Amino acid sequence: MSLINYITQIQFDFGAVRLLAGECERIGIRRPLIVTDAGIRAAGLVDKVLDALGSSAPMPVFDATPPNPNEAAVRAAVAMFSEHDCDGVIAAGGGSSIDLAKGVAVCATHEGPLQSFAVIEGGLTRITAKTAPVIAIPTTAGTGSEVGRGAILILDDGRKVGVISPYVVPKVAICDPELTLGLPPMLTAATGMDAIAHCLETFMAPAFNPPADGIALDGLWRAWRHIERATRDGSDRIARSNMMSASMQGALAFQKGLGCVHSLSHSLGGIDPTLHHGTLNAIFLPAVIAFNSSAPSMREEGKLGRIAQAMGLDSGDDVAEALRAMTAALGLPRGLAELGVTREMFPRIVAGALKDHSHKTNPREASGADYEAMLEASM
Repeated sequence: MSLINYITQIQFDFGAVRLLAGECERIGIRRPLIVTDAGIRAAGLVDKVLDALGSSAPMPVFDATPPNPNEAAVRAAVAMFSEHDCDGVIAAGGGSSIDLAKGVAVCATHEGPLQSFAVIEGGLTRITAKTAPVIAIPTTAGTGSEVGRGAILILDDGRKVGVISPYVVPKVAICDPELTLGLPPMLTAATGMDAIAHCLETFMAPAFNPPADGIALDGLWRAWRHIERATRDGSDRIARSNMMSASMQGALAFQKGLGCVHSLSHSLGGIDPTLHHGTLNAIFLPAVIAFNSSAPSMREEGKLGRIAQAMGLDSGDDVAEALRAMTAALGLPRGLAELGVTREMFPRIVAGALKDHSHKTNPREASGADYEAMLEASM
């Protein structure tokens, strides 16, 4: 049975952040907790959010989101949420801040530790409509978490898990490309490749969802044509707008599921939280696409050819190499070895990948040996 469901109200335009106060009023948030990180606050973007709220009263701001959000940060933010009697969360930042905000929205309104809400722990059924409403304001163009139904968080035991539920989806996404104009080139490149990975993996996932397939392919088309422009010239408004759209579109298609790229990057990111998720996705994509190419659903629906068409390539056989070339052209690391990953880490990475929720929605089932081969090809 396929589930086709689009529920987030999206405000998309330059200057859209000015709509924040009206959106808070519309969904009933009167005492928000703002969740962000120190870099976003230092860049002055939190001030833009506060100005848009227009309140004379001071707003609580949690700005200690780590690059890979974890259970300890969720607890600290929940304590601030409770202390100020908040009734909703406004996330301003990249995927880390938005995912942390989702964790806060769940844990501030439900009994139990974060672990109990992880999908691999049966958490899907434990998350209810009591979840606090979230408004997400992305300041990067990569994760698409502003419209996603899940949050990726690191537990106290080191596992990187998904907290997934329809109740976790933000009530509102305010996608203002103006907030991404100051994004540094390498972060633009890494988050942009994350968006490309999302569009590719959701399209390859075998679930029947033609609307999601169309959204993912259009997102891929936009990202592939504009990622170099956005990286080279951060003030290019057309490129920034298209990259933000591609990021949002990839996540709208998440309901189809992801695949081995993400099961590997989630596992490795849990082992070494300093590694950037988008960079890992870029490195893993060629090996996973080569592995997936023989899957029945890929062949029967001509998916590699359709991917190639969206990327402006002659053949599906060119996709993997084009991704390697793009990663190099953007100046990103081209292999795991450049990141300090060693073959001695492979058993732990494989064990985590096999348990990851994305493993189950890959178009071709991967064994431990298959994952080892993909890791070796990605070194």
